[in-house]
Amino acid sequence: MDEYAIEMLEVTKVFPGVVANDKVTLRVRENEIHAILGENGAGKSTLMSILFGLYDPDGGSIRVKGKDVRIRDPNEATALGIGMVHQHFKLVHNYTVTENIILGLEPKRRDGTIDLSGAERRVAELSERYGLSVDPRAKIESITVGMQQRVEILKILYRNADILIFDEPTAVLTPQEIDELMSILKRLKAEGKTIILITHKLREIKEAAERCTVLRRGRYIGTVDVAGTSEEEMAAMMVGRAVKFRVDKAPAKPGDVVLCIEDLTVMSAKGHPAVKGLSLDVRAGEIVGLAGVDGNGQSELIQAITGLAKVHTGRILLEGRDITRLSIKERVEAGIGHVPEDRHKHGLVLDFRLDENFALKCYDKAPILRKFGVLDFGAMADKGETLIGEYDIRAGRGPATKARNMSGGNQQKAIIAREIDLSPRLLVVAQPTRGLDVGAIEYIHKRIVAERDKGRAVLLISFELDEIMGLCDRIAAISKGEIVGVVDAAAAEERAIGAMMAGVRGGVRDGGRGREQGAS
Repeated sequence: MDEYAIEMLEVTKVFPGVVANDKVTLRVRENEIHAILGENGAGKSTLMSILFGLYDPDGGSIRVKGKDVRIRDPNEATALGIGMVHQHFKLVHNYTVTENIILGLEPKRRDGTIDLSGAERRVAELSERYGLSVDPRAKIESITVGMQQRVEILKILYRNADILIFDEPTAVLTPQEIDELMSILKRLKAEGKTIILITHKLREIKEAAERCTVLRRGRYIGTVDVAGTSEEEMAAMMVGRAVKFRVDKAPAKPGDVVLCIEDLTVMSAKGHPAVKGLSLDVRAGEIVGLAGVDGNGQSELIQAITGLAKVHTGRILLEGRDITRLSIKERVEAGIGHVPEDRHKHGLVLDFRLDENFALKCYDKAPILRKFGVLDFGAMADKGETLIGEYDIRAGRGPATKARNMSGGNQQKAIIAREIDLSPRLLVVAQPTRGLDVGAIEYIHKRIVAERDKGRAVLLISFELDEIMGLCDRIAAISKGEIVGVVDAAAAEERAIGAMMAGVRGGVRDGGRGREQGAS
């Protein structure tokens, strides 16, 4: 019999109104990369939070390297050699890499002062050994998201962990960073580490994992050998039905220009031009995708369109109306819907109920607003019930569920439900499927196409090139804050798009209005 590094036997965890784990069994072999696959809300992160000591199980048992254990907090998990890299990083941004890594475990000199130079040497040695290429003295606020994740990995290696849990590690990474992470995971395995990988991305499971355990709605479905199981088979195990990997859509029928961006310049938080003289049109009845590596002005462009950032120069027109100086609320009322890239920061009030989040942009209108400025909470709850059912949002307490108590995928569905319910003329969608399972991705893609087919204009920003190429009608490549080329998605080639994302200009301009066709 193979020796198991981890055995979680019939583990149960119940939250108010939700059975997150229902007698789940997980067995992870020594020195393997073991994936955990499941829909959003299937109980994957909860199960790993139990293993890391963040939650107490309500039933079942845990064995680590053959010994029965009770893990009551993360310190006990660390003592057992278990480390966890969370989906949302736990870093202090104005601290250096080394200061973050040693936090809570500071090495001391004889005189009681912190031996920072010694810690920096050890961090450098670990970084070199595992090929992480991290500068021990760099400040977190000055390094990329991908590099921040490497700091999280170093943090658990510094604590001598040999069982490493990665919770949705690629959700915030660019394609290049994902490739680098896959290489890092393989190097960690070669060094003798045991790795548990929570992910929705079947391609990553096929590339890195040896075995995969599938959960569905809190229950164990099965464990398969990855090499002998197709992506389609794993997807069907995950959602309980066959899943389409391609977006079904009819050819676009573009109408009049809805969004017109003219020679736009937007400054970054540090006062440098993040968007430089950018011009682009989006028409009714089409989806225009903005393809680019993270950090090339996409965030600032979205913020300028939606009113979150000031425009330095240039204009933004919505159906011919200049909205450049309008407030956020005025832009919403003018017909802009916004699915933000950071659902926690700009999408939801996490401590509000679900129905309260649905009402954030329509609380001042009937039927939610009654006479004399009184809110109708019954009407708010009714609207919540309708959207929960229509968008298949898994919320244990229905409209009364707090947003922070839902899975990331269900939070995303809630935001999309609220924005589409407003019937906007322009829908600005950023990273709509980041961290979502294939079933949720399929559903959200259908909703976005349905909005296009109603005659809405859709501007889609995604770091997933497959998503851009599969969902969009036209693709605009952005590099260093400038549109490098615009191509018809039906004729687009991945290599050509990738080259433009890297700054190689392509396509034939149509009056500078982002109507380019073809790619060099």
